[in-house]
Amino acid sequence: MEVSQAGRVTDTITMLGRFESSVYLVDGGHESILLGGGMAHIIPDMIGQLQAFGVDERRISRICILHAHFDHCGAVPFLKKRWPWATVTASARAAELLAKPQIAQSIAEMNRKAVEHMGIERAARALEIPFDGFDIEATVADGDTLGCGSSCLEVLEVPGHSSCSIACYMPGERALFASDAVGLRLHGEYHPTPNSNYDQYQQSLERLSRYDVEVLLLEHYGAYLGEDARAFFPGAIEAACKTRQLLEETYRRTRDIDKCTREITAIFLKRSGDAFLPDDVRAMVAGQMVRFIAKTIKV
Repeated sequence: MEVSQAGRVTDTITMLGRFESSVYLVDGGHESILLGGGMAHIIPDMIGQLQAFGVDERRISRICILHAHFDHCGAVPFLKKRWPWATVTASARAAELLAKPQIAQSIAEMNRKAVEHMGIERAARALEIPFDGFDIEATVADGDTLGCGSSCLEVLEVPGHSSCSIACYMPGERALFASDAVGLRLHGEYHPTPNSNYDQYQQSLERLSRYDVEVLLLEHYGAYLGEDARAFFPGAIEAACKTRQLLEETYRRTRDIDKCTREITAIFLKRSGDAFLPDDVRAMVAGQMVRFIAKTIKV
């Protein structure tokens, strides 16, 4: 089963936001945790959903960012202002990156552009959505646990998509909050996301595939339950292998990073899986992948 709309995923997990940018609220009884930082343009939807679903926002004790890309922490400045008691949490590497002024400025600008692109400037002004930085108040590492009332989440470091990526596994629900560490899937097509390090991405994907997963929660394009959750991993692993083969073959043929990047970018711009990203960002991602692959090939 695929879950593509905001609402209950399980008895304790609720999806909030939009199909292209989702976050998840874990209800541990007297305490709740928000997993994922979303994009600024989902905030009006989130506010309506929190009210419609009867969420007691005073019980949200933590906002956990699973990696520091602009499309996964853009709603945090607003949410921290709304929930000042909630502890903003991420990996130590994410904290290091987000403390850099140029990265914080880039995240703010990208989210401002997304708000304009979605045509919700008026709603953003009404809600006084801020476009500024924020502090990481607590860091977590591989093997740590996050308590959430009667629930517990295990922290997994899963670099590859980014150097700061973490995932969270909730044994009681057999639920994996993977963010972008396992790639994307849209209209039945898998899109690998090894933006930072292809070797680490494939290693992280293999590691996560060994968990007992009945609920797979992604921050782009919804969640998967049961057989659809289990089937995601073989498809994602195969797609990662095929995309790597494409990158390697293209680079061996062109023998040139710039030319290879142009060819791969043209392919990426035709696919729908990451169409929510601006074209220049998709081109940048293609270049990152090509440069990594080039280092692994002896010309």
